[in-house]
Amino acid sequence: MNRVQPIQVVDLFAGPGGLGEGFSSYDNGQRFEIVVSAEKDPVAHRTLRLRAFFRLLKQNNPEALSDYYAYCNGLASEPWSSRSEHEWKEAGDEARCITLGSEKGNEELDSILQRRLDRELPWVLIGGPPCQAYSLVGRARNRGNADYRPEDDHRHFLYREYLRIIQRYRPTVFVMENVKGILSSKVGGKAIFPEILQDLANPDVALGFTDVGRRYRICSLVTDETYTAGTDPATIDSSGFVIRAERHGIPQARHRVILLGIAEDEQGMVPEHGKLDLRGEVTVGKVLEKLPPLRSSLSRGRDSNEAWYTETCDQLDLLYRELQERPFKSGSDSKLLLAMELQQIRRDMLNKAPDDIGGLRYRRYESEGRTGDRELDRWYLDDRLQVWLNHEARGHMPSDLRRYVYAAAFAKVAGYSPKGHLEFDLPSLAPEHKNWESGKFSDRFRVQLRNAPSTTVTSHISKDGHYFIHYDPVQCRSLTVREAARLQTFPDNYFFQGNRTQQFHQVGNAVPPLLAAKIAAIVAGVVDKGHRSIADAADRPEVLDAR
Repeated sequence: MNRVQPIQVVDLFAGPGGLGEGFSSYDNGQRFEIVVSAEKDPVAHRTLRLRAFFRLLKQNNPEALSDYYAYCNGLASEPWSSRSEHEWKEAGDEARCITLGSEKGNEELDSILQRRLDRELPWVLIGGPPCQAYSLVGRARNRGNADYRPEDDHRHFLYREYLRIIQRYRPTVFVMENVKGILSSKVGGKAIFPEILQDLANPDVALGFTDVGRRYRICSLVTDETYTAGTDPATIDSSGFVIRAERHGIPQARHRVILLGIAEDEQGMVPEHGKLDLRGEVTVGKVLEKLPPLRSSLSRGRDSNEAWYTETCDQLDLLYRELQERPFKSGSDSKLLLAMELQQIRRDMLNKAPDDIGGLRYRRYESEGRTGDRELDRWYLDDRLQVWLNHEARGHMPSDLRRYVYAAAFAKVAGYSPKGHLEFDLPSLAPEHKNWESGKFSDRFRVQLRNAPSTTVTSHISKDGHYFIHYDPVQCRSLTVREAARLQTFPDNYFFQGNRTQQFHQVGNAVPPLLAAKIAAIVAGVVDKGHRSIADAADRPEVLDAR
């Protein structure tokens, strides 16, 4: 296959670019080319543009890549100079801050596609319409609002902006991602997922246009489940469209609905597509173990290494006293092991306590960050980085230091994260929350276990770190942005812009880039097979005549 002409990609609702990163990095960046990526959040857009700049430099002006690294390493205040200015402007043309669904945003996107997209060549549409209205957490929050009506929530229908592009510009393939909650979401008492399948399979009919027979087959990437126009959605096992990322080499139990749409030919046929390969689990410890250890800062009072050490040891002493005074509900053996672990942590604090909180750019040593897995190390590591980007610990209150060190110690002894008031059963551990013992907040504090994939990294990590406690009790903190980004499989040279809260939000909303690269491999195969079919038909005029 001629690789001179890469496959065009349009990325909608792009966030910081996780899905686009997977496609653009596949096959050493030679197979796909992003025509435009659209994101409405201005801070995520800054990250998106910076990554586009890095990619364009690698492909078109590698001699100027030192500009990007000078910025990452803190040696320059801007990522570009006179020698890379062209690529910086080009990155601005590619990564656009656009609010899809607005009249102005739609007009801008249409103008860009008409200028930059060659519709005579194969192209791929990717993206995930915003998921807040579909997610279980979002729906629970909406039920608490007496005035909330799902049919009035525009977020339920943003996928129709995605659908509009499919209907108007006819991609060869599309990849649409959303939360698992979309399978059970309802609007006006009617399940929305079957309607989405019907709409995507026949966009003309869905949007009220004349049916000209342009249809898509909606395929699963992990099962044989497919949907075609006219099929009764009730016969489809919707769970077959759920991808469980931890089964495919991602260090995170992230379960998402991902739909592969393939354009049908005149006979209703589509090229065969592959499935995602199964891989053994990648654990949290494997990808985080060799990152530099950090301590949290103290969010109240004067912060220093000595003050943090003293405060943490005081909390350990308090927990040990309470544990001795109160029966432990899991049994005396567990109580003894936990008490011994708290004492060991107290001793380890003397010699192993981290002495730094990290930073936006934090010094990096050559041996750090390696996983021992050749594929993962190639994916994550970049020897031109002199720093760890976005690796700064949060500040924590003394009460949270106490809960975090207890939870991490418990997980180390028991092999699972403690749950709710039955296992956070010491007097000083209960938060000031009137519903604490109701069972509704049993997962309010959760340790990301060293020997298992993490739980789903979500945008809630931007609000607090309670659900993302580091497994190492000596560090006594929640995860950093860089650690969350590694669980999401962002390469270490991916520089998230904005303040720390905004960085967390970007990471939590993204598609894991390594998973996206595996999907890109399947999409490339579909496009290649489709072109071979066209070439075969061109060699057989009778086939063309029959059409």
